[in-house]
Amino acid sequence: MAARDLQERIKKLIVDRRLPSGAPLPTEPELMEYLGASRNSVREALKALQAMGIVEIRHGFGTYVGPMSLAPMIEGLAFRTVAGHYRGEDSLLQLLELREAVETGLVSRLAGRIPEPDLGELDALVVRMEQQAAQGGAGLAATDRAFHATLYRGLDNVLLSEVLEAFWDAFHRVHRDLGGEPQDPRITCRQHREILDAVRSGDSLRAEEAIREHFGNIRERLSTARPQEPHPPRDDRA
Repeated sequence: MAARDLQERIKKLIVDRRLPSGAPLPTEPELMEYLGASRNSVREALKALQAMGIVEIRHGFGTYVGPMSLAPMIEGLAFRTVAGHYRGEDSLLQLLELREAVETGLVSRLAGRIPEPDLGELDALVVRMEQQAAQGGAGLAATDRAFHATLYRGLDNVLLSEVLEAFWDAFHRVHRDLGGEPQDPRITCRQHREILDAVRSGDSLRAEEAIREHFGNIRERLSTARPQEPHPPRDDRA
């Protein structure tokens, strides 16, 4: 039986038995009998599923259902985006368009519905951004990131959070190669204040327009970006 077929049958077993993360899987001999496969074939299938976060192999204890993390998918998306960028593709622009479409589509659901504690936290983040902008913009990117994470937190949508993280990771790996001038930090602050005011007031159309305006500069820069030699890794999010 092909390795991919074994993986699919193990995944089907997890689904059919409604096994949650952390639940033990059948023992190796039991899987060999259930799948009609050799020990080596079962082990290779489990290793492949472990790499995807679907199972977790605890040596000396057994095999368990994994955390089902989206991290492998997101890392793959971020890497594909960066690799495509350096091949001259518009992969980062495509990811931005996906993010923009998702955010403009969801922000209207938040208008007038964000709890007061979260609004207070968003207010504090915008104030911090304004302080950072006045000091030259150091740390602004991290606060921008925190603002968007906090804005959508109430939706309790893990996939959305992961897509946003993929964009940030990919963008900060290549942002020094982008064309055009970076946006004035004071404009970035104003845009976030506008987003916050719109969702607080319950004006969904104004919130959508504020999100689109926020992405305008980066969309323009990505549209004119020309890939260069990759830079050494550097963490620009602190």
